[in-house]
Parts: sequence; C-alpha cells; structure tokens
Amino acid sequence: MRAVLMAGGSGTRLRPLTCDLPKPMVPILNRPIAEHITNLLKRHQITEVIATLHYLPEVIRDYFQDGTDFGVDLIYAVEEDQPLGTAGCVKNIAELLNETFLVISGDSVTDFDLTAAIEFHKRKQAKATLVLTRVPNPIEFGVVITDEDYRIRRFLEKPSTSEIFSDTVNTGIYILEPSVLEYLPANQESDFSKDLFPLLLEKGEPMYGYIAQGYWCDVGHLDAYRESQYDGLFGKVKLDFAYTETKPGIWEGQNTYIDPSVEICPPVLIGSNCRIGPRVRIDAGTVIGDNVTIGADADLKRPIIWNGAIIGEDAELRACVIGRGTRVDRRAQVLEGAVVGSLSTVGEEAQISPNVRVWPSKQIESGAILNINLIWGQTAQRNLFGQRGVTGLANIDITPEFAVKLGAAYGSTLKPGSQVMISRDQRSISRMVTRSLIAGLMSVGVNIQNLDATAIPMSRTVVPTLGVAGGIHVRLHPDRPDYLLIEFIDNKGVNISKALEKKIEGAYFKEDLRRVQIHEIGNVVYPIQMIDTYCNAFEKNLNVEAIRHSNSKVVIDYTYAVSGAVLPQLLAKFGCDAVVLNASLKQTAVSSVEKEALLQQLGHVVEALRATFGVQVSANGEQLILVDKLGTPIRGEMLTALMVNMILTAHPRGTVVVPIHTSSAVEQIARRHDGKVIRTKASPTALMEASLPSANPNVVLAGSGDMGFIFPQLHPGFDAMFCIAKVIEMLTVQERSLASIRDDDLPQVSHRSYTVRCPWTVKGALMRHLVETHNEENLELVDGVKIRFEDDNWILILPDAGEPLVHLFANSNDRNWVDDSLREYRTRVQSFIEQQQGVEAYSNSPRQSIVS
Repeated sequence: MRAVLMAGGSGTRLRPLTCDLPKPMVPILNRPIAEHITNLLKRHQITEVIATLHYLPEVIRDYFQDGTDFGVDLIYAVEEDQPLGTAGCVKNIAELLNETFLVISGDSVTDFDLTAAIEFHKRKQAKATLVLTRVPNPIEFGVVITDEDYRIRRFLEKPSTSEIFSDTVNTGIYILEPSVLEYLPANQESDFSKDLFPLLLEKGEPMYGYIAQGYWCDVGHLDAYRESQYDGLFGKVKLDFAYTETKPGIWEGQNTYIDPSVEICPPVLIGSNCRIGPRVRIDAGTVIGDNVTIGADADLKRPIIWNGAIIGEDAELRACVIGRGTRVDRRAQVLEGAVVGSLSTVGEEAQISPNVRVWPSKQIESGAILNINLIWGQTAQRNLFGQRGVTGLANIDITPEFAVKLGAAYGSTLKPGSQVMISRDQRSISRMVTRSLIAGLMSVGVNIQNLDATAIPMSRTVVPTLGVAGGIHVRLHPDRPDYLLIEFIDNKGVNISKALEKKIEGAYFKEDLRRVQIHEIGNVVYPIQMIDTYCNAFEKNLNVEAIRHSNSKVVIDYTYAVSGAVLPQLLAKFGCDAVVLNASLKQTAVSSVEKEALLQQLGHVVEALRATFGVQVSANGEQLILVDKLGTPIRGEMLTALMVNMILTAHPRGTVVVPIHTSSAVEQIARRHDGKVIRTKASPTALMEASLPSANPNVVLAGSGDMGFIFPQLHPGFDAMFCIAKVIEMLTVQERSLASIRDDDLPQVSHRSYTVRCPWTVKGALMRHLVETHNEENLELVDGVKIRFEDDNWILILPDAGEPLVHLFANSNDRNWVDDSLREYRTRVQSFIEQQQGVEAYSNSPRQSIVS
C-alpha cells in the first residue's frame, strides 16, 4: 500500500520557526515532524511513500534523500508553478495511485492505529474513509458528524464558535480508492474538505469516518508546538526517540558531557555533542538539541532549544523556543511562550517578555527589555475578528500602533487608489483610533472619505452612494463600556464576509503590507451633503403624509451617546413634536445601571407629557427600547413580536428575518398574516446578509429587540432612528397604540433563558453529546443545537461566540413546560460540564518528578 505524505506546508502561524524551514521539518524531540510520520507509516508496514512538496522543497529532499536511511522507498512530487491544494496535488500524481492509498499530513503528531483504520475502510467497502478524532476545542478544525454506522452525514470546515455541533474532527488522514480522484479537475487547485468530500456526499458515494483512539495534535500554532513536545516526553504519544534512555525519563545523545552537579528533573531529552556546565537546573519537559552549550548556573524550565544554540551563564529560559544557532548571553531571560528565531543573539541581561517573537538573525542589545515582536510588531493574537468586528480594551489592546497596522492590512487587500469611508462615534478614543487607521490606509495608497462623528446607520446608508470599496466605523462597544469596536463594512453597507476578514488577518499576521511611493500616498476628503443623503433615503421609504397627520409627540432619550442625532429635525419637518433628552455627548459610556435609571426617567416624562410613546436610543443609533404612554418599557422578545406584528400588518405575506433564539411568537404572528419567517445565526452579520434583496427579495424587517431592527429598503444595517419614524407611521395608519397592540395582538408565548459557564475546551464535546443523545429529525443546527418538540416547543443550547459561556433558551405556549425543560437541560449541561472537567483534571494531573 502506498501513502501520500502532504509535506508542502509553509507553516505561517509557526513563524519565525518556519521562516527558513518548511513546517514538516520543524523538530519534535529533535526529529522533524515528517520523520515521526514516516516512522508511524513504517510501523504499519507502509513503506512506499510519495511526498508532495511546495515550500522550500530542497530542505526535505536533502534530509530524506530516497528514504533508504529511514526504511522507506521515498519519491517526490513538487508543485512547481502554483499550489494545487490538498486534493489537487494528489490528483497530480494519480498515475502513481492505482490501488487503495493513504493520505497523511506531514505537519501533525499522532500515534493512530493506521492498520485498524485501513481494515475498517475495507470492511465498510468505502470509497473514502476519513480518520477522525475528538478534541476539546474544535474551532480550528473541520467538524464531522457520522451516523450509527459511521457513515458521514455532515461536516463543516473550521466553524465559528456558535456553529460547533460536534467535537469529532477531521485529522487530515484519509484512506481513498483511486476512483475518487476522477471527481477532481486536472491541474487546478482543489481541496479535500472543501471540494472533494462535499461532492462525494452529494453523489451518495460511500464515505465513512473512522474515529481513532490515540493521540493527535495538529501543530498549527506555537502553543501546540510546545505542547506536542511535552506530550511526547511525558508519554502521552508513542514516538520513536532519537536517543538512548540512560536513566528513567532521561534520554541522552552520544558524546554529551553533563557536569555532575547538574540537577535534572525528568522527563528530559538532551541531544548529542552537548556541553552542560556546573549547577545547571533542568526542569521536566525540557528538550535540548544537538551541539548545544549551556553555561554554569543556567535555569531551564521547559524550554525547547534547537541544534547549535549557546546558552550563557545564569540565563533563565521559561517554556520558550530557542531557534537553531541562537545565542542567549549571560543572565538574559527568555520568558513563557517567547520564540527567538534562528541565528539571533539575545544580549547580556536582556529580557524577552512572554509571547514575544523575534524573527531570525536579529540582535537584541544588552539590557534591553523586548515586549513587542521585533520589527513586525505584536502578533500574539490568533484572530483579529470576533463576532462583529475587531474588539479590545480601549488604548490597551486597541492602541494607535495597532490601528495603524490594521488600517495598512485592510488597505493592502484593496487595489491602490481605492476609496474607503471612515466614520466614528463622538468619543476622543474613537477619534484617536480613527486617525491611526487613516494613517495606515494612506500609507498603502488608499484614499479616505472621512465622515467624522456619525451614527452608524447614517454611515451604512451613505456608503453605496460614495463609490467606495468599503468602510470602517469605530465606536465604544455597545455591551462593554471599556472596549472599542471596529466594524468593517462592504460597499453595500453590510459587515464584510468571513473570507475578507481572513484576508485582512492574513495581511496583518504575515506582515504582507504594501508600501507606496510618496506621490501614491492616499488623501483625505470630507463628503458634504451626507445628512441630506440620509434624509432623502429616510423620506423615500416612509409614508410621510401619514406621519404629517399623526399629531404624534415622541420623547427621545439619546443616553449621551448618539453621533449626528438628526431625527428631531426630520420629525419636526414632518410635523411631529419630538422632545429630546440627554442629547449632550459624553466621552465615557453610560453604565447599565445608569441606563436603567434614564429609562425610568423617560417613562415619567412620557407619562407627564402624555406623549404618544417614548424611546431610548443606544449603540450609536442602532438599538432602542420603546416606552408606552403609561411609561412601561417594551424591549427584548416583546419588542421583537410587536415590531413583527406591526410590519406584517402593514405588509402581509412579507418575510421577516430573526435570530435563531427568538421566541416562536414571530411564527404565530406570521401565520396570521400569511408571512414567512427566516431564522439565522445569532450574529449581526448573518442577519444583515439574510436581509439583502439578493439573498431574500421579500424581506420587510430583520433583527430583534436586543440587536436592533433592519429595514432592507433603507439600508442593510440596524437603524433605531428610522425604526422610530416607522413606528409613528404604522401606529397612525393602523390607528393603534403600543399598549393596545401589546395587550391585544401579541401571542402569549413563554420564552426564558439561562446562562451556564462552560470552558472553551468543553463546548465541542457538549454539542456532540447533545446531537448524539437526540433524534436527528428533531434537531436544527443553524446555530448551536436546537431541539424541537411538539407544537412550538423547543430548547436551544447556544455557545457564546466570545465568552466561556453557553446560553439555554426554552420556548413554549406552556409556562410550566418552559420551567421544567429549562431546569432539566440546565442540569444536563452542568452535569456534562462537571463530568468533562473531572476527566480533564484527571488526565492533566501532575506526575511525580525526581531529581537526578
């Protein structure tokens, strides 16, 4: 049987370790990852290996030659012109694969029983078998669901947190029949997970998942790289060591001298030709390469030291990686998670702070304290984008330096000379960050249309009229007053796609930033008549005559937080009386307690003035809470149902788009009006995309009481200001009041929620457990796991996208059912979490160490 070893990876996320080394050649326990994979294949009698190469292919060929020294017959297939993808490069060597073959990644560490997997493949008579495993946090991998016969039913490539429906993931090891390659085009880039496997699923070809027992680690980032070394030393994975075990837990190469006074706490691996001086302390988990010199009194706590490094006297190394040929001088400190690239020098008494990366061949001066990545800036984060943009602590995570680089990264994904709209809220911190973003964009040749302080609904409305490639809006986070939120929007006004987010992240982390000449630097203009553009669109989509004859009086509380509050002038133009509260602008956000006090104040004012209704506007003009004429707030699920009822009364047979967790009251209301309800993921971007005319042409309303409401005919974003005017219009035309609609028209649906703390590492297992313990016909996996029962009864278990939490929602016409079901599932979820944490705590329990 032949194996295809996928060894073309460049290992971007492992930089600086992979700046001059392909990812499969990165050493684990002083042997390249690809050599460990070769040894695994050999253990299972697979000795004919075809290695597919792309990045720095000569490094791999020089090391392995024809494979004779490693007990295998090795040939190479190099992608010379362009990368062909995981499947394309295998299609390229189809003539060498005339019987069942195995595909295995050259950049993961595993001890799976490949023989058992091959036997499973043959027993099932499968065309394709994916070797699967279970991991605590599946967000970085392709998630797979199989039926009771292990036939694959569904998979999702690298899901977001809320999309996780299992913790069973694709390991990149496949057993395939040659016939499946016929589905792939020749000489074109294609991928197993994105192209071939979905097609096999669609064609009904027998495709199975073999859930392997044993160890598997995708060495995809630096944390995983270190952990795989420690797991190898502590025996969690079966690997062939390069050296002899001279004492229990101590592996030592040839011609190595260790001073008798050295303290060693096993397990430790020390290479050949090393020199370790007096009184050195070597802690458990330390890996030392070949030809390494360590000076007297050095303190090594779990570092990974590559070949040829020189460690000076009294140096301190803490769970870091020291590259090939690097010198760490006397009394220098390299702290947890730091990586020093090959052939660099760390001067005497210098300190490299935790998680800092130093690229190859750099020199750090004596006594320097390095707390940002050398030259390239700080890139410790794995992802820039969260559920609704880039967020972080104001002036701590999101600083001017960060914003300049982020702007340059975004601009580098656009053509030189492109136009970008920028707007912000009125705060000084937002102005500072916006100016930094502008500087970064200009540096890569992008021109700016600066709207300054503007409510985000106005920005979304204006963007399509400016001829820009996209836009950025900066504001304090609606839910976290000490955080900033930077939202990127496309030329239609919708939040950008995940694909574009990944491109921006790639440019940011890879330092792939364009620099232009002086005459190409972007410029800044300030569009005029922006308010007129918004007002014209506003009027065009309202029944102005109805509002003009409404004689409405509305009290608007701006909570000190809305930029460009144009609504009172618009309403005055239509003959409405608008009383404005708290319209002055504050530099800090109003706390939730203060906001509740302002809401209570608003109720009193509405009641005293006998106003038609009141409204509290927040989130820079996106969200609102209504207050009826008696001063009672209408928010959350009740506000959603009320808006849906009014809109579908005005537009029968229309479509409304709501998040997955919204009460079933919307379906009951839609049935009355022959309307349609579309449910999406619980993210703002999903709601925006689903409400676009190109996606669903008949949408008349999208959103919820918690997120805000979208009126697609105006613009594809949330707009509290237009919502207020629309409420006035509908109340006038329908001759109703908020109180009468609430009391007479809204279904009596019981809808409750509960939040449980859930570690990130347990979320995937919890979702899989729920999927496996319920009938597939009753499940809905739009976002989280929704379990349907009779009538409109359902339970939704939704992982939080940004916090270690899981939200439970229960919905029914029967309050007792809701209470009982919420209690039952809360107990189930908490019990499962406690059980998983107990298993994890046991597996990670400390081992007894000894001193040699």
